[in-house]
Amino acid sequence: MIKTNSEATAEPVASTDVLVVGAGIIGLAHAALALKAGLSVTVIERDHRAVGASVRNFGHACITAQHGELYELAQAGRKHWLDFAAKAGFWAIESGALVVAATETELQLLREFSASRPEGQVTVLDPDAVRARLGRENTDGIRGGAFLADDLRVDPRTTVATLAGWLDAQDDAAVHFNTAALGLGAGTSRKARVDTGRGAFEADRVFICVGHDVDYLFPQIAAEHRITRCALQMAAAPAPESTTIIPAVLTATSMLRYDAFTQLPSASALRAQVAAARPDLLEIGANVMFTQRPDGTLLLGDSHSYDLSQDPFLNESTTQTLLQAAAKVLDVDSFAPSERWQGIYASSEVSPLLVRDITEAITLVSVTSGIGMTLSFGLAEANLNSRPVSRPTASTTR
Repeated sequence: MIKTNSEATAEPVASTDVLVVGAGIIGLAHAALALKAGLSVTVIERDHRAVGASVRNFGHACITAQHGELYELAQAGRKHWLDFAAKAGFWAIESGALVVAATETELQLLREFSASRPEGQVTVLDPDAVRARLGRENTDGIRGGAFLADDLRVDPRTTVATLAGWLDAQDDAAVHFNTAALGLGAGTSRKARVDTGRGAFEADRVFICVGHDVDYLFPQIAAEHRITRCALQMAAAPAPESTTIIPAVLTATSMLRYDAFTQLPSASALRAQVAAARPDLLEIGANVMFTQRPDGTLLLGDSHSYDLSQDPFLNESTTQTLLQAAAKVLDVDSFAPSERWQGIYASSEVSPLLVRDITEAITLVSVTSGIGMTLSFGLAEANLNSRPVSRPTASTTR
């Protein structure tokens, strides 16, 4: 059971090697790997349960489509995803991803992508192979596709809660929900102190992992990094009868969003083609894709809009545009959504990553792009390796 402190105290309620502010997947990855390294860990989270970006996504670790440093971080974290799925008991599969090509231009870009990667990582598929993976009866509108072998999938609705619960059950770890960080400073028994409405927490290393809410704590840093909030519209719907889709499914609009595709020769031709054929998709920043949860539900989306603050209102025409595009991929007439929601994540034109040392012992971490789940464990490993913590004799006080 996750612990909630009942009273504020003047003395620290926890003295720990590593303190993480934020129980989204970025924060929990830092906590999990710190614990694995033999350090005591405390996580504090302002909400009563996970309700942010970590539960509002596709549950897709989009490893193969990353480029450069992001690709290295994604690959580094892959083994940790599988390791902690086994330890904590959350659902995770080596699903791969399927990119569906509807035109020759899309297929040519996939051929270029396959040629740019190690043998076997990206396999170009014929129309019938794509049809089989989608569970369709025909190949109408399918020119071909590609299978991206390294991608993983988890269930976004249950993963972070399961991982948090597992961490809290470990002897040298604690997770405190409904505990907001109110102030930061130097500690007395440890290097850093975080004040909350439930008392003070001290640690030798603090990682602040608050996603798109960097501006609430560090408005100047958020302004320097030009962080905005990216809002996206998503929906859930029952899958067509007897349909089981193992990989994450991507389309042409997906290829326009990931750097591993956009730096290839045919990327500009693809953008021009989509702009001519489906300008409505570009207008809403669409990434037409879907995944299937273990219960059979399809997670469908998504659109992208950017602002410092996001209105909560969902545009029905945007949702219908996305649903119709996804229905075409599966060759069904329509979807009957059971849920619709707005996702929000941090975005920046400066860099997809923000890692900033606030003090010697306090580090701010935010993935300022839509790949937080993909990078989480690899980024956490890199941060812990570059900021080592020597464990003293004392461990976490719960």
